[in-house]
Amino acid sequence: MDLHENLKGKTVVITGGSGILCREFAYAYAKQGMNVAVLGRTLSNLKKFRDKINELGGNGLAVVCDVVDKDSVINAKKIVNDTFGKVDILVNGAGGNHPKGTTTKEYFEKGDIENPNVVSFFDLSKENFNYVFDLNIVGTLIPTQVFIVDMLDNPGANVLNIASMSSYHAITKVSAYCAAKAAISNFTEWLAVHFAKSGIRVNALAPGWFETVQNKTLLRNPDGSLSERSKKVLAHTPMGRFGVPEDLTGTLLWLTDSAQSGFVTGATIPVDGGFQAYFGV
Repeated sequence: MDLHENLKGKTVVITGGSGILCREFAYAYAKQGMNVAVLGRTLSNLKKFRDKINELGGNGLAVVCDVVDKDSVINAKKIVNDTFGKVDILVNGAGGNHPKGTTTKEYFEKGDIENPNVVSFFDLSKENFNYVFDLNIVGTLIPTQVFIVDMLDNPGANVLNIASMSSYHAITKVSAYCAAKAAISNFTEWLAVHFAKSGIRVNALAPGWFETVQNKTLLRNPDGSLSERSKKVLAHTPMGRFGVPEDLTGTLLWLTDSAQSGFVTGATIPVDGGFQAYFGV
């Protein structure tokens, strides 16, 4: 991995720090000699990643935090500030989908409403839809409100949000997730404009199809073989494979290193093996 001298010694906060993708973000920053605070809901998991961060040359910190609870985020900021000082970079990695916000079928068919084995559009409850939407949107809004205060009058400070392929095109079954990730891309642009005069850049990373704990049941059959959905995804990914977490780290470091991307703000960068560019013909 290339060294980014401009990042060395800086402090980054990563929400959702125990997720498959975000833990690789943390390790990539650790290799740059950074102070890396990983925030999440399960301390035991976070401690394991903190120890790995230290092994890789960074200074790790594990902080329990609920990103949709402002008091919890404020408390997390105090811990980070007391340990490392002001925050230079915020990665809003907390987010994702929930099975209860997902329809069983791609297309509505007559009889689905009465079928107890089918979750149709009409079975998506307000509570479950809100859970997904809040986790992604409110879980980005609140940490940004809390941590961006440290970035005022802090040259090179920036925020990185996590968007998705569904920020560009609606993906079947996951309606709440699509709505939330489309909002993330738009909110990124809004924040970038709003804080441009303050010298704070705001961008987003849009991963393509990566296998994670959250989407495992959509992409794999119980026996581990590819689901029909996976086959469709790979057929529409010109590079013909799922992404691996390491595919994201080069773009991550570039976007958050102001010495290399100092004139980039309000951008959502796809890392997707060509998925967005391919329309099936």
